[in-house]
Amino acid sequence: MSLRFATRERPSGDAPADLDLLRRTLAARVYDVARETPLEPATLLSARLGDRVLLKREDLQPVFSFKLRGAYNRMAALDAAERANGVIAASAGNHAQGVALAAAKLGIRAVIVMPVTAPRVKVDAVRRFGGEFVEVLLTGDSYSDAQAAAARIEAERGLVFVHPFDDIDVIAGQATVGMELLRQLPAPPEAVFVPVGGGGLLAGIAGYIKALSPQTKVIGVQAADSDAMARSLETGSRVALAEVGLFADGTAVKQVGALTFELCRRHVDAMLRVDGDAICAAIRDVYQETRSVPEPSGALALAGLKQYAATHGLRDATLVAIVSGANMNFERLRFVAERAEAGEQREALFAVTIPEERGSFRRFCDALGRRSITEFNYRIGDARQAHIFVGVQTASRDERAAVVAAFRAQGFAVLDLSDDELAKLHLRHMVGGRSPLAQDERLYRFDFPERPGALPDFLAQLHPDWNISLFHYRNHGADQGRILVGIQAPADEQAALQRFLASLGYPHCDESDNAAYRLLLRS
Repeated sequence: MSLRFATRERPSGDAPADLDLLRRTLAARVYDVARETPLEPATLLSARLGDRVLLKREDLQPVFSFKLRGAYNRMAALDAAERANGVIAASAGNHAQGVALAAAKLGIRAVIVMPVTAPRVKVDAVRRFGGEFVEVLLTGDSYSDAQAAAARIEAERGLVFVHPFDDIDVIAGQATVGMELLRQLPAPPEAVFVPVGGGGLLAGIAGYIKALSPQTKVIGVQAADSDAMARSLETGSRVALAEVGLFADGTAVKQVGALTFELCRRHVDAMLRVDGDAICAAIRDVYQETRSVPEPSGALALAGLKQYAATHGLRDATLVAIVSGANMNFERLRFVAERAEAGEQREALFAVTIPEERGSFRRFCDALGRRSITEFNYRIGDARQAHIFVGVQTASRDERAAVVAAFRAQGFAVLDLSDDELAKLHLRHMVGGRSPLAQDERLYRFDFPERPGALPDFLAQLHPDWNISLFHYRNHGADQGRILVGIQAPADEQAALQRFLASLGYPHCDESDNAAYRLLLRS
């Protein structure tokens, strides 16, 4: 999807309010529990973009998120009576961990309400950090649902609400991120990119940086399906979203804060929206630079930075992205790895139709050439035409066009599915099924060393005397590639088929009697 870029004229600043935020930031009590995080160069990405890219590593905090700063600063300011009553917080996870650690550090009882969609790693961490001081309640599907439940409990029990973003002490705590990065640089950066949910981090960083370095652009980045701040700044008033996407769960907020909105309206230069594929690509970028894995919200800022650099033609500019958190569910890595290639437009997906006749499969392989194949799905289903789903590693949209041209030069009909969400999410996994045409089919599983050109080499060796009725391959990044092939050979040709299989030189296993195969794929 195209990424929209929103800018507006900033209203004149409210000097007393800005001065108050600056004073509170300088006096913030964050370093009792938080650490000054490093500002690290992203050397690979810098070389690729032609700019100096720096990562502010808030994922290295004790709770693996910047949220500890604001939560502790707010709770450290409570008076004796408020501490005795205890606190309550609502959070999708990272703020909850900050409140939990602060509660244990300060000896304050805390009730923390989290949506049921919060990643398990975050829920477990809240209980671990808070120990006996914390009670965790799970309710609702989003932060806003959890906030509504927390408001009811706050009134019932007389607890102090520790807001995750719309509180001046919380904002001042988050602003120390901006204070640090300006101190860590010999000269102000051209732009700082900040992930946005409710707006606390963006409001704090923007308020502080604009006071000391007004020429530095402060740019907020949101997931396209959770863009409450972008919409609010575009319309000039706070917008409440009916639904939010949950992939970037740490920033899945339906409505931004009143205070954060006003501060962002005064100080933020622009907002960017990025999609899930761009976020996944940014997660991989952070991993390649640091060998750490940020959560989706933690990679938002870098996704926006890359988009900004690509569209603005910058050269030798100093750009900073806040890596805001690393509380990633391990199971989510499967989706991230799958979509990262699409986020960089390094994988193109095609549906290719070729005639079911001798030689057409060879011409299909010729059209692919020596390109790295990421996926190959085929199931015989038509006596006249074969429909193949194939993924190809590409470097650009121009190369996608070149692949399409190569298929068409062979006379094949081709459909580019690289931007088709249905194909990327579902259809790629549903190619196949039972076929009445798969007579005399034997099923074989092959292993081969995963290296560039390995699959084309395998395809080139397939004997033309037997028909391929099923083919499945997906590059999962492992050392060994795995292929499932259906080969049609009459009973009197089985001995010749076995000699052919032995000549391939690839380890293989006959799966023709596999129960799942017979249940799901055999007619």
